[in-house]
Amino acid sequence: MGLGGISIWQLLIILAIIVLLFGTKKLRGIGSDLGGAVKGFKKAMSDEDKASSAQLTEQKQQEQQTNTTEQEKKDKDKV
Repeated sequence: MGLGGISIWQLLIILAIIVLLFGTKKLRGIGSDLGGAVKGFKKAMSDEDKASSAQLTEQKQQEQQTNTTEQEKKDKDKV
């Protein structure tokens, strides 16, 4: 038994019909287009992760600067 009750032989027959209908060049083109789309999606996701982590780091630095400035003001008021 294969996937969902489909045997290996049935899958091979379906594959042969698809190759006959579309041809190998068109299937190769579809495969390369699909691969390029997946690669572009992965690149966009990694760029988004880098951008969000950089933004988070920047926000933390701004908070630290604000906290330092507030602490300096409190120290001046005590003196």
